[in-house]
Amino acid sequence: MSLTSSLFSGISGLSTLGNSLQIIGDNIANVNTLGFKASSFHFQDRLSQATATQAGTSQIGRGSALGDITMSFEQGSFETTGNTTDMAIGGEGFFVVREAGSQQLFYTRAGNFRYNKEGYLVNPEGYIVQGWVLDENGEDSGSVTDIQLSSFTSSPEASTKITIITNLDASQSSNTADLYSSWDGSQSTPLADTEYEYQTTVKVYDSLGSTHDITIYYDKGDTSNQWEYLITCNPDEDMRSGAIVSGSPKTGAGLLARGSLTFSSSSGTISDMSMALYAPSNWNSVATGWSVQSTASDLSSDGYFSFTPEFISGVSMTIKFNPGSHYDTSWANDALTTTQFSKASTTTYQASNGYGAGDLQSVDVDVDGLMTGVYSNGQLIHLNRVALAKFIDQQGLHKEGSGLFRETRESGAAITNHPGTNGLGSISPNSLEQSNVDIAAEFVKMITSQRGFQANSKIISTVDQMLSETIQMKR
Repeated sequence: MSLTSSLFSGISGLSTLGNSLQIIGDNIANVNTLGFKASSFHFQDRLSQATATQAGTSQIGRGSALGDITMSFEQGSFETTGNTTDMAIGGEGFFVVREAGSQQLFYTRAGNFRYNKEGYLVNPEGYIVQGWVLDENGEDSGSVTDIQLSSFTSSPEASTKITIITNLDASQSSNTADLYSSWDGSQSTPLADTEYEYQTTVKVYDSLGSTHDITIYYDKGDTSNQWEYLITCNPDEDMRSGAIVSGSPKTGAGLLARGSLTFSSSSGTISDMSMALYAPSNWNSVATGWSVQSTASDLSSDGYFSFTPEFISGVSMTIKFNPGSHYDTSWANDALTTTQFSKASTTTYQASNGYGAGDLQSVDVDVDGLMTGVYSNGQLIHLNRVALAKFIDQQGLHKEGSGLFRETRESGAAITNHPGTNGLGSISPNSLEQSNVDIAAEFVKMITSQRGFQANSKIISTVDQMLSETIQMKR
């Protein structure tokens, strides 16, 4: 009885150690698998059997069994890649993916994602990454859903403000009595360079994304601290009714506004400003058709004068003119403002808002999972936010292969939230998490398992010899 029991004890050891070698082999085989989590094993003894001894009843062990197999969710090292949609999780959590054609969700640490031809962000097996759609302010819109790229182009935005900061040479004198009176839009050169002291040009966009030049001309006024300015556009692009007849611009075509800048004699900064808009009934005359802006209602809510070009027939634009000063209770200068100093006239700074149509060039991912589209027109548009999930009992997850896990009753339901919140890790873009298998440790386990297997095989061979001797007793 005891000899055959010894055989079964040896067999249990062989079986248990054989299974341990299978686990070790699986770990080593996946040493280069993205996001792979190594498994470890624990042995335990079997229920012992009772036996009679001189001291009473005692127990004899019946071998070993595989007690438990657990996964190590320790974070693997990161590899930097050149793919902007490759992601790794620094800390706890899993990416959430959905099997195409079903509502089944799976969870993975492997973040090698790409956009497919339908614009869905998928893993190599075609599972769709889950996250939130974002509004223009970068806030979540709705619940967690498929991440799909739909904004391949960025629509144009018409300009609404130009900023032109200049220094106007205080030592200059007036070139003409009234700057606007010298304008003739019907000529190839509407304003001769002898009629003004300085000019600067800024580019603006219409609602279709086409660009147009706005040119500001400056000339010294009647007093030493006053300058005239003239806001103009290309007469051939002036689509206001009557400005162009039979393809030929009229005298007033291209004239948008005129005004004056008054400077402080002590500081050289703007102390007063005026503007009048040009909207005539007779486009052959520049002497009439001026609408002087003189009340608070003529100013925008932030205290800037504005003018109204029309580059698309029937579509009028309103563009605020910012020379670095705005009206509050009086004319207040901004941190950067137009000045009148005794040095050459120059443009210190110029800018305009608005932009043309753009094409998607790349997608950037931030540490909080925010995905932003980078477009050729310089715009950054919020697209999606990647969702992460965690579980109360990660060991209860069921491995599905291909780096995927499925929730079970033991794992509990997934807790989904933004990266970097609620105990979830942050996203490392342009990176992939490698396997966390420690190959040196696996080789040590392999050696000890191999020696254990040899020792158990010796038990069986020894018991076999003892049984053979027992049989020989009959002879």
